[in-house]
Amino acid sequence: MKKFLMMIPAIVLGIFIFSSMASAHVKVHPFEVTGDSFQEFTVNVPVEKDIPTTKIRLVIPSSVDVSTFEPKAGWNYATQKDKNGKITEVTWTAQGKGLLPGQFDEFNISAHVAKNAKKISWKAYQTYSDGSVVKWIGPEDSENPASVTKVVAADATDTSATNDQPSGQNWGLYLSIISIVFGIIAIIIALVTRKNSSEK
Repeated sequence: MKKFLMMIPAIVLGIFIFSSMASAHVKVHPFEVTGDSFQEFTVNVPVEKDIPTTKIRLVIPSSVDVSTFEPKAGWNYATQKDKNGKITEVTWTAQGKGLLPGQFDEFNISAHVAKNAKKISWKAYQTYSDGSVVKWIGPEDSENPASVTKVVAADATDTSATNDQPSGQNWGLYLSIISIVFGIIAIIIALVTRKNSSEK
């Protein structure tokens, strides 16, 4: 029993580490917007390897019309456009060492969402200092999913709900962690109670 109790901190720590790794994907916030609206999108980039991230390429979906980019210290950006002048891609490239292991950063863009859009799938390509590229382009249940933004009609949501959506997405993860921790505590209590009963 004593040995099991000593293992509890390591078990809980492992749960938190696993949960953090599982959610450490390139994501674009917010996760829900209204159609025919102007939005600020934030590209959240974590480093999942033991080497720096030096480049991020984001493919702009056809239902999104990008207008401006927020300057990012330590990074340059370049865009690609189609024959009509619409921005189809943006690439941020580090001027120095880049984004180091254990870090994350955010890149902001302003854009208009098409009125008839239903779902925005953001394909991103994350390049590391060794030249390897992680392609965040898969379906939502894949190992490297593309970030997805749901688009709803203007009368189906409001601005406050849209802005709060990213933190709402995290509640599922938090509740899962809490449930696991309480489950472990319940097991400990049951074992201790059983031991005390057998010693009487």
